Amino acid sequence: MLFTDSAFIGIDPTSGRKSFTYAALDRDLNLLALADGEMEDVTAFLAGQQSATVAVNAPSGVNRGLVRTRLKKEMLTPHQVRGAELRMAEYELRAHGIAVSGTSASAALCPAWVQAGFELYRKLEKMGFEKISGKELNYQLLETHSHACYCVLAGSAPLSKPSLEGRLQRQLILYERGIRIKDPMDFFEEITRYKLSKGIWPMELLYSPEQLDALVAAYTAWLSVHKAENISMIGDAKEGQITLPEKELKEKY
Repeated sequence: MLFTDSAFIGIDPTSGRKSFTYAALDRDLNLLALADGEMEDVTAFLAGQQSATVAVNAPSGVNRGLVRTRLKKEMLTPHQVRGAELRMAEYELRAHGIAVSGTSASAALCPAWVQAGFELYRKLEKMGFEKISGKELNYQLLETHSHACYCVLAGSAPLSKPSLEGRLQRQLILYERGIRIKDPMDFFEEITRYKLSKGIWPMELLYSPEQLDALVAAYTAWLSVHKAENISMIGDAKEGQITLPEKELKEKY
């Protein structure tokens, strides 16, 4: 599908049913698309955009030993240094109390979803996407981390992602940011004594965890263009910087 205006797209490569989940917003934060697909589905969708900013919820590169080097300079013990299988961005997120997994120095040792992310970045670069830099480009690309995004938007670690309350919390955060998605409060209006007794829940009013991750990535892409003063980028460009939807980070989340 071709959209004549710029699209802001979030891609999550961790979906269980398909290889990727993607969400697209327009400049007014209307939801243009929300779907699951394989690599070719995602790239075909992106190829139909005249202008797009894409945020991927996956590491853009392996760790290059920058954290290990930094810890050695800080004179930590060999035992402390030995566990430093992290990129600088991941190290900094952990320093803020945000729990994230580390990225190996070898792509072959990374989980399948991380390797899928690496392949996606390569394909996007071949399609003409360039890392966001403040310049006016038709095709821009950035890395984000959906869990960290929800941490900074909520001001604390959100509730468990697969849980009902965690999904409601994330959807409400996005809705209150102005994204034109389903109002999660409608979920409670649909609950009655009869439905509860029958085990009937209006789950169609809620988005899946993968969709919510893709949506917050799309919102981060939108912010990076329309309100660039409200984002922050952490980490080292040599390994890949993570873009977050808040300018100032709290000391601890």
